[in-house]
Amino acid sequence: MVEYSPADELLIEEKWQELVEACRTAKVCRREDDWQFVKRAFFLAKEAHKGVRRRSGEPYVIHPIEVALIAVREIGLGKKSVVAALLHDVVEDTEYTVEDISRIFTPKIASMVDGLTKMSGVFNADSSEQAEYFRKVLLTLSDDVRVIIIKIADRLHNMRTLGAMPHNKQIKITSETIYLFVPLAHRLGLHAIKSELEDLCMKYRFPEEYEEIRGKIDDTETERQAYIEKFMAPIREVLDRNKFQYEMSARVKSIYSIWNKMRRKQIPFEEVYDLFAIRIVFKTLPFPSEKTQCWQIYSCVTDIYKPHPDRLRDWISMPKSNGYEALHSTVMGPDGIWVEVQVRTERMDDIAERGFAAHWKYKHQSIAQEEDGLDRWLRKVRDALNSPTESAHEFLDNFKLSLYKSDIVVFTPKGEAHTMPYGATVLDFAYEIHTKIGDHAIGAKVNHRIMPITATLNSGDQVEIITAETAHPKSEWLDIVTTSKARQTIQDYLKRERIDNIEYGMQHLEESLAEYNVTLNGRVLRKLMAAYECRNKDELYSKIGAGIIKLDNLEKLLKENSSRKILKFWKLLIPGSSQDEDNDLDYDDEATTLDDTLNSDISEDDEPKFVMAECCSPIPGDRVVGYRNPESGDIIVHKSTCDALIKLAAQHGENIIKEEDIRWSQQKAVSYLATVEIYGVDRPSIILDLTKIITSDFSINMRAISVQSHDGIFEGSISLYVQDIDSLNMLLDKIRKIKGIERVKRLMNS
Repeated sequence: MVEYSPADELLIEEKWQELVEACRTAKVCRREDDWQFVKRAFFLAKEAHKGVRRRSGEPYVIHPIEVALIAVREIGLGKKSVVAALLHDVVEDTEYTVEDISRIFTPKIASMVDGLTKMSGVFNADSSEQAEYFRKVLLTLSDDVRVIIIKIADRLHNMRTLGAMPHNKQIKITSETIYLFVPLAHRLGLHAIKSELEDLCMKYRFPEEYEEIRGKIDDTETERQAYIEKFMAPIREVLDRNKFQYEMSARVKSIYSIWNKMRRKQIPFEEVYDLFAIRIVFKTLPFPSEKTQCWQIYSCVTDIYKPHPDRLRDWISMPKSNGYEALHSTVMGPDGIWVEVQVRTERMDDIAERGFAAHWKYKHQSIAQEEDGLDRWLRKVRDALNSPTESAHEFLDNFKLSLYKSDIVVFTPKGEAHTMPYGATVLDFAYEIHTKIGDHAIGAKVNHRIMPITATLNSGDQVEIITAETAHPKSEWLDIVTTSKARQTIQDYLKRERIDNIEYGMQHLEESLAEYNVTLNGRVLRKLMAAYECRNKDELYSKIGAGIIKLDNLEKLLKENSSRKILKFWKLLIPGSSQDEDNDLDYDDEATTLDDTLNSDISEDDEPKFVMAECCSPIPGDRVVGYRNPESGDIIVHKSTCDALIKLAAQHGENIIKEEDIRWSQQKAVSYLATVEIYGVDRPSIILDLTKIITSDFSINMRAISVQSHDGIFEGSISLYVQDIDSLNMLLDKIRKIKGIERVKRLMNS
């Protein structure tokens, strides 16, 4: 073990004193016993990690101190959380055990540290290590939400120091962060941390775009500040005149949110007009109510600037489910520019920026202890966590549904309000009311109109669920629901039904085979699985039990040599195989394919096959990342911005092949399918002009075209076969010059 140098010891002491000062400022330790408790944790962590360094070269103990600093200074957690943060890696990385922590500190601290410790072997062997770890951490929500918050603080410091990690680790860690930790931070109201995590993810995944946007924000700083002062001056005058105690500031959008908007709308930086928002945070008076005072300030602002009639957001009367409260209004400022103004009290601002910890502090200061939106969410999550599930991946997918970002409020016939995720369906609402109502739902009266269970609900809808005893959950329902409660309940029902079907199907198959004096064995099973196109024996038994497979032709199948059918069937299971008749690759004389430049010992016979991911349809010139399918060895190629790739990298980081290890190269010709959206002002022959450019000027084949015209406006989509991103961009540039075309862009998933 290498001893720390005097410079290392000085750095550790300086960082420790920084934590001590933060604890004093936040009044975390009020008694001498509290200080001794925290000091004991620091000295144990320092001793346990003695001589160990992080990849950056600094002493390892700096990391737990930094995590404790984030917990107390940026989130506002208390003494126990500081101690748990200091000790969070001790059990995982040293010889200390959970029992040691319990003996030296308290069982509660030991429980928190245990929740922060990675543990293997929790789930089935086929679950990825990341998925197992995520579930282990999330299960602590059933006991203590502070563990999750400390884990988010741990992730934030790891992201702040990610530059010391190799690129493949950066892909894995940033994907995990975007996939789980960012939405989790949002859901717990940690807005400042959520925004920083997003920006850090972008910085390491897309460094060129990050630096370009940051540079443009800096370049426009002087002009923007001049406009902000011009906008705020008359508001200050009227608020001062009305003797409000307030702070007014401008918040620039995060780099990530600007980039996301540019990507989503396919617009340049110069066309992102809502780069900033004005925030007014004020000190409340004893009377009138907080709500009334917020509306008074809103009235002062709208006396000066006219509000946009459709852009008022009242999250005071009905707060967001993560506890967020504020008034948002978009007003017309000088020079015809729309500006968003946010109005908050100091309490609301504290909760908005620091999340659950601040929410809990104010809740305990209040006499009223009624359950609010965040409490309801935690209760639902705990219910979901306690539901049995076989797969860690299934657990994560269901949990992710509870991390939705946008809320709607839906009412029962009696006027009871329920907060649901944006995009929730009638079936989601049925399960929100009660499991039995969801299981037997067949439709609903939405605002007194009959609607199917697939109908999407809007905020303010009044919904009465219609049920029938004959209705039961079906696998198709999983494509309808958006909430974790509904999905988990349907999955549980289908699993029970499948187990019953498997048992009955196996019994029925054995009895049917016995009629022909045939014993059920592996050879017979393989033959029947191929004939009925089942991936495994459980699927075969289940379909027999459900009556999907009738066994009417069993005798014929038993006599038939089915080796040819087996070959055809399994080829059909491989995406992009020669058996795939609806393949989106159109072969020409000369085009672009992928080369694998991995430094691996793959023989020519075992060389992996590249398959273009259907979720994002990459084409040559796109930045791509590969995912090696562990079963087939194929490399599934995704665009580097693909949402599905983020999930794969988060859960199976070991199978990710980074961008620099895959390159496009000129070989045998292939054309790739891309879809573009068009929008513009309708005129005679505009479609003729459009198709002429595509087919004549560029000699590009169209697979499909769909255009609708209404009230002088037309919109539609065109599916094209292109050879690379450059030829597509040249085509789009030419289309933009057609008279009447207002917007043309490539769809995100193509």
